Amino acid sequence: MEIKKILNNNVVVSRNELNQEIVVMGRGLAFQKKVGEPIEPLKIQKTFVLETHGIAEKLAKLLRDTSEQYLNISAKILDYARAQLPYKIDEYLYVALTDHISFAISRYKQGIQLKNPLLWEIRKYYKQEFQIAIKALDIIESDTGIRFDEDEAASIALHLVNSQLSGENMAAAVQITEMVNTILKMVKYHFKMELDEGSVNYERFLTHLRFFAIRFIRKEKLDETADPFFFEQIKLKYPDAYACTKKIEAYLDKHFSWNLSKDEAIYLTIHIHRVTNRQKI
Repeated sequence: MEIKKILNNNVVVSRNELNQEIVVMGRGLAFQKKVGEPIEPLKIQKTFVLETHGIAEKLAKLLRDTSEQYLNISAKILDYARAQLPYKIDEYLYVALTDHISFAISRYKQGIQLKNPLLWEIRKYYKQEFQIAIKALDIIESDTGIRFDEDEAASIALHLVNSQLSGENMAAAVQITEMVNTILKMVKYHFKMELDEGSVNYERFLTHLRFFAIRFIRKEKLDETADPFFFEQIKLKYPDAYACTKKIEAYLDKHFSWNLSKDEAIYLTIHIHRVTNRQKI
């Protein structure tokens, strides 16, 4: 195995016996080495395959300003995620997650801790990804001594959720976009108002719709856990938002044969109320 590209003293790009492009990591692996020279097997600490063209170049740019320690952490997290998740993870997540971890640690050292406004949604809708993200916090703590809270786990889980879309075909991506856009238009038309696209409530609503669309593509349904009394209370408390939800339910049933569960109707109604309420929440 020989060096095809040097990313830094400890990280190089090579090819394995199957002629797959791989990233090889190890302390001093490329020190005083040149492209074309053999890689010393005893110095190899970590390797991972790059199936997507162009990822090595993105890693090279990232590693100019980022420690390869964070790349190694990302590799551990994604190895664990791949063993747990039923879908393929986009390789670009190596780059995105490394960059995210680097920035998060930089913020932490400056005493800046950001709250994730989507924590509740991510923890509720993507339990498996969220639990993997909790494990990711353990990995980060083990390697750096820094312990992040669940807000950071939600951000990591969101990277995993977003990654799955790249594996879908173009028709699926178009279908998701159409579904989300149509629902947003229905809400605007029902309430005869423009939505504040700069508000946190709008971001929450948009993310909720996107998660909903992804669940449709993956043929997933939320477990029916809604309390009947609570469901009735939501209908009474937010009648206009619930009326809008019923219109959306009819649209989904007609065009996608997708029937809303009570849980989904509750969450959609609450989000619609928030996004159409002029009062800041």
